[in-house]
Amino acid sequence: MQRRRGIYILPNLFTTGALFAGFYSIVAAMNAEFESAAIAIIVAMILDGMDGRIARLTNTQSDFGVQYDSLSDMVSFGLAPALVIYQWSLASLGKLGWLAAFIYTAATALRLARFNTQAASAGKQYFQGLPSPAAAALIAGLIWFAETLEIEDGGSILFITFPITVIAGILMVSNIRYHSFKQFDLKGRVPFIAVLIVVLVFVFIASEPSSVLFLVSLFYATSGPVYTLIEIRKHRASRKSQESIKE
Repeated sequence: MQRRRGIYILPNLFTTGALFAGFYSIVAAMNAEFESAAIAIIVAMILDGMDGRIARLTNTQSDFGVQYDSLSDMVSFGLAPALVIYQWSLASLGKLGWLAAFIYTAATALRLARFNTQAASAGKQYFQGLPSPAAAALIAGLIWFAETLEIEDGGSILFITFPITVIAGILMVSNIRYHSFKQFDLKGRVPFIAVLIVVLVFVFIASEPSSVLFLVSLFYATSGPVYTLIEIRKHRASRKSQESIKE
């Protein structure tokens, strides 16, 4: 669909809110307020998920909005998580620590550039590579969860923070497919039980938001490689069955 030229207020307000949350996360990390920094990244992720849907629902898509959203994502899901995890944990590694943070940041930039260039031809059911908001949620969820467990020194769990930071960056630029969940119809009718399930999900998240967020983001990050391995095994099994039939 041909996007309109110009600027629309409503979707760009949410994009600006996401950008502000990402910037605030960096400032909070500089002041050693790491729990607030992690929560700000989560807020940015929520706002980022809303701006695109609102633009589509109100028919206010524009080229400006696409570029603005991409730049906001770079700050909120590229720079902010890398700087927060560096300040909280990776700084104790010295050069190796900031190199790991840079790998994550560069991977986010590459992921966004690839997504922008392939958006017109890419399928809607799957993402190619781990989405940057999901990678940021993994980093922020880890920090928030550790802070609730009163692990204030992230340097004590470098055996967790370092590999997660590097692996999250690698997954973003990989060809592993992740489900996009774009096929959910938010405007369609649903049974009453579906509304009840949504309420229960909100209650479950509100009970332990940090642990739920970290576990969900970790599950989503690992779902891509697991799905890829399953598909590879199915392909090999089907190829062996075809070869046996030919013999």
